[in-house]
Amino acid sequence: MKRGTIGHENMENKWFLSMIRDDFRGGKINLARTLKLLEKLNIPCNHIHVKQVFKDNDRLKQGRITIEEFRSIYRVIAHREEITEIFNTYSEDRKFLYEKNLVAFLTQEQYVFNMNRSIVFEIIEKYEPIVEVKQARQMSLEGFTRYLCSSDCLVFNNEFRKVYQDMHHPLKDYFISSSHNTYLLSDQLVGPSDVWGYVSALVKGCRCLEIDCWDGSQNEPVVYHGYTLTSKLLFKTVIQAIHKYAFITSDYPVVLSLENHCSPSQQEVMADNLQSILGDTLLSDVLDDYAHELPSPEALKFRILVRNKKIGTLMETHARKGSDKHGQVEEYDEYEEIDQEEEEGKDKSSEPPDTLQVSSEKETQSSNVVKLPLFRRNKVKMAMALSDLVIYTKTEKFKNFYHSREHQQFNESNSIGESTARKLSKLKVALNFQTPGLPMDIQNGKFLDNGNSGYILKPQFLRDTETDFNPNKTPEDSNPVTLMIRVISGIQLPPSSRSLSNRADTLVIIEIFGVPHDQSKQQTRVIKKNAFNPRWNETFTFIIQVPELALIRFAVEHQNLLAGNELLGQYTLPVLCMSKGYRHVPLFSRAGENLEPASLFIYVWYVR
Repeated sequence: MKRGTIGHENMENKWFLSMIRDDFRGGKINLARTLKLLEKLNIPCNHIHVKQVFKDNDRLKQGRITIEEFRSIYRVIAHREEITEIFNTYSEDRKFLYEKNLVAFLTQEQYVFNMNRSIVFEIIEKYEPIVEVKQARQMSLEGFTRYLCSSDCLVFNNEFRKVYQDMHHPLKDYFISSSHNTYLLSDQLVGPSDVWGYVSALVKGCRCLEIDCWDGSQNEPVVYHGYTLTSKLLFKTVIQAIHKYAFITSDYPVVLSLENHCSPSQQEVMADNLQSILGDTLLSDVLDDYAHELPSPEALKFRILVRNKKIGTLMETHARKGSDKHGQVEEYDEYEEIDQEEEEGKDKSSEPPDTLQVSSEKETQSSNVVKLPLFRRNKVKMAMALSDLVIYTKTEKFKNFYHSREHQQFNESNSIGESTARKLSKLKVALNFQTPGLPMDIQNGKFLDNGNSGYILKPQFLRDTETDFNPNKTPEDSNPVTLMIRVISGIQLPPSSRSLSNRADTLVIIEIFGVPHDQSKQQTRVIKKNAFNPRWNETFTFIIQVPELALIRFAVEHQNLLAGNELLGQYTLPVLCMSKGYRHVPLFSRAGENLEPASLFIYVWYVR
């Protein structure tokens, strides 16, 4: 007999009974104690599924089970056929994995390179529950199952859970996680405004927050969605919450994008609030060595920046530092974008005299002309106390790309109206942290990368001003990825909301988001009445031309031909952040809640 095979069944029985015997000393146990015992055995469970499995194994239907009935429940939940098949493929005796067997699995299937004995022994030490097996430096099916279902085998590569990118580039070289109408929790017209909107966004890694500011009573500025029935927050309360939670998730700078509708007197109150509450974290002057160029996220660690309109230059601001600015007000011209669809319905003669349409020779000669925006000029008053708090993030109305490239200063950024953005991008997407759904799934998935820091370094072809990148054309120097995914099974998926038990008619949709050429969607067949352990074993292949910009979304749905499919859970991540091999895909609800232990079991392989 091979070493380690003697008494295999006795060894597992001894371990199992040692873990559960005390719980049955008083006789049978009920559902609640069954759940606690499964937790003790480190088996994550969905209450709805355990309730159904318990019911199926309670032979006397008395709501209490014997020790043998519990063993049956344990096997149904913990011993999954698809994992047993993998274990048996690499186990010489179908009882244990010896060191060389585990090395073979890790190198051939999990693509673990630089393999050494310490890696193997570390996995055994961490996941093997049977002491005798662990001491023999072997792994049982119990340990192998725990390893494959662990965080070490998630589809998101753990290497990207830390900040690994170069954070010394100027701010403009990064995608920055940003939120719109951060203060709203639900509806943009009548929903509640709440400080929790800001806290939640910051905890999720958001680095740019919108604050919609209006005059309030008793000279206290308020935050709410103007001209709507949304509730109001005190500006200072919002700033206090931001100060407390700004750097919980990420050390990198937070930008407060002010939608400023306040009078000069209340702008001065805002400036006082920002300085008194934020203190040294507020960036109120240029950094040394960064008077003429944008600093990097690294240089701005633990700093908060104000994004707003600004009067004058940075050098003029620097010269005024420390002076009393109370009562100092300046005027500037603000160009407000006009909805052209509404304007086209009006008589030309009624067009206001201060209306301006901006164009450039390069754009007007283009054969693919986008209708350029109309602007109405307004005179706006601004308190210098607030203006001087704007350093590297001065806002400017977007005129056109040519104008921005030729005339925009290093510390200026554009605010593009929603209608113009849609026409320019030909894509209707809004990324509002308070609105769950596909746009937020994509946003959250994108910024999982680089340690969820809220800053992701753009690919070289987007940073290089000499590169003429066109998302509608495959780049000549493209380095495409061939991606293959085998959807093996689902684990304790959420039942359909329409089900009275633990069932759903489950299917998996895999969708690629990226440049137009890479957009793609494929799906599995439907497994009827099974949300507990559906098995698909279907393989899908994707050719991705620009993988640097590609995201992949796994969506599990319940098929409903009449009312439309119901989303049971989803997970989105950058394609280049995927780990190869046998992996689990965690699932999140539409509202972003973790649905653990619900997951997909897949196999990933790709090559460039």
